[in-house]
Amino acid sequence: MGGLDYASLLSIPISYATCSLGSPSNPPPLLDRLHAISNAGFAAVELSFPDILSYGQTLLGHEVGPNNYDELCKVAAAIKEECGKRNLGIMMLQPFANFEGWPEGSDGRKDAFERARGWIRIMQACGTDMLQVGSSDTPLEKLDKGRMVSDLRELCDMLKEHGYRCAYENWCWSTHAPDWKDVWNIVKEVDRPNIGLCLDTFQTAGGEWADPRTTSGLVDDVSRDELEKRFKKSLDDLASSIPKDKIYLLQISDAYKVPEPLKDERDDSGLLPRGRWSHDFRPLPYNGGYLPIVDVARAVLQTGFRGWFSYEVFDGGAEGKGTDVDIVAYAQAAKKVQDRLLAECAGHEVPEPTATR
Repeated sequence: MGGLDYASLLSIPISYATCSLGSPSNPPPLLDRLHAISNAGFAAVELSFPDILSYGQTLLGHEVGPNNYDELCKVAAAIKEECGKRNLGIMMLQPFANFEGWPEGSDGRKDAFERARGWIRIMQACGTDMLQVGSSDTPLEKLDKGRMVSDLRELCDMLKEHGYRCAYENWCWSTHAPDWKDVWNIVKEVDRPNIGLCLDTFQTAGGEWADPRTTSGLVDDVSRDELEKRFKKSLDDLASSIPKDKIYLLQISDAYKVPEPLKDERDDSGLLPRGRWSHDFRPLPYNGGYLPIVDVARAVLQTGFRGWFSYEVFDGGAEGKGTDVDIVAYAQAAKKVQDRLLAECAGHEVPEPTATR
């Protein structure tokens, strides 16, 4: 793969996920976060469903149920207005989870399609045209793998009626599609013009290169040398096989090495180890993490992709226990990370950004 033209990277638009500013367990008020994101120079946000629920309580004065789509649409419209006041677009609604593969006639399938119809209404209310769908982490014994593709086709057709798109993401703890290649194969099979990939530096490196269940923090089924070769080949394959217009966005975050290896089992909330890791141990790049973030971002850029880079971090500190964060400074640090990341992808020298804490 040849070098990247640095000038071509400077037009890349940047977004910040609303769920990712402040402590993951105790986020500050949504409007404070929107102010900080706008103030730092981001063009848009990924609107997170939990933020619609929490802002709903503030706006309407009572708890809003996750299936009360009339009220959720009112809240989403109000958030759109608040974003507009701050010159922020809403790039995507997220995270739509555990949708695909439920058996015909099951309660899971009925719920999945009811949620899809409701979330499309929310998209209309908040003015976004993209829905992020994470590859399901439902236990495989509960799913019909033969339905994955047909379900996603049906979702794409529902979205197409409104001119909307589906950004399909490999969650590295998914039970059926944890790697970029898994979701890319599914997207090719779905074969709809309005489905593409949501790639993610954490999900890619955190699934194929790193592992929170091992003492080293790395995948340890092969030697370190073999691991590096294998990961490089995966990134070369990504760069050479995915058409740029089938990548809808790249999410950016790093990962802390966990203080103690995580147990290889679901926790009380049903999360698998990499899901737990994702929830609290994801800082901005250059702030204490250890994943090869630049390698992943460079591979994505080598496809010719120049679309959204979106910051989605869950920074609970190196211990994963949460810390107080100056959200204005943190959002500004994320903007500086973007500048440095693009420069490093293109082989340019840039000053190091200020640490976030």
